[in-house]
Amino acid sequence: MAANNLENKDDKMAVLIDGDNAQASLLPKMLAEIAKHGSLTIRRIYGDWTTSTMHSWKEALHMHAVQPIQQFRYTVGKNATDSTLIIDAMDIMHRRLVEGFCIVSSDSDYTRLATRIREEGFFVMGIGQKKTPKSFVNACDLFIYTENLAPRRDNKPRQEQGRSHSRGGGGRKTEAQAQQQKQTQEQPPQALYAGADPMPLLREAFEMVVQENGWANLGPMGKALQQLDPGFDPRSFGQRQLSSLIRSLPDFEVRRDEEDAAAGIWVRLKE
Repeated sequence: MAANNLENKDDKMAVLIDGDNAQASLLPKMLAEIAKHGSLTIRRIYGDWTTSTMHSWKEALHMHAVQPIQQFRYTVGKNATDSTLIIDAMDIMHRRLVEGFCIVSSDSDYTRLATRIREEGFFVMGIGQKKTPKSFVNACDLFIYTENLAPRRDNKPRQEQGRSHSRGGGGRKTEAQAQQQKQTQEQPPQALYAGADPMPLLREAFEMVVQENGWANLGPMGKALQQLDPGFDPRSFGQRQLSSLIRSLPDFEVRRDEEDAAAGIWVRLKE
């Protein structure tokens, strides 16, 4: 295993979820996102299952084979879940059961845990809300904001939706309506950083990997972005992929290597 990186998707990962700081409805999307980086071998969620706040997790846990770990709240106002998750993570690390970890929480208390695991050469991924403190985000190799995983909101008025369903005979969709729905589903996600400029970070990553001919390969540039800001995600700027984000910006010129398709996409800053 390469330090702080997974070599392939068959590498094992431990998914540790702080149930007090995560959203049950996003569990399928979170697991799908984690599966892009490795095989989800250990799946655990921590919380006090005697409280009503944890009831929303029940159906999702059965569906996705996530093991609930009980942790009573011994003192009012104190969260014992953090300690239990940290102890389990250290135990898994020392037993070398996996090659990577994913910590699902927006709590800065896990910053030192993420740092300690990375020091041992493990890949560390985090998932949390945009409000997650930067200290925890930067302690991970990769951080995904849950706002980028949430389904797009349909801004179409309910009255208009009712009229569209009433056409075409008995609620049956016409070909035009089906095509329109497909296009809507394929639209890029809404920008998390409305009005934000990704260029300063993109320019810095470009300068890190640019070659003598003035061109930079998009693959190494993406890795440089991850090093500069583990929370950088094209979806935060309304694009699904880094290549789409680069093409949407007038500052970059993009080309493909026609002679060597494996070389991927090359970019350079315009004069």
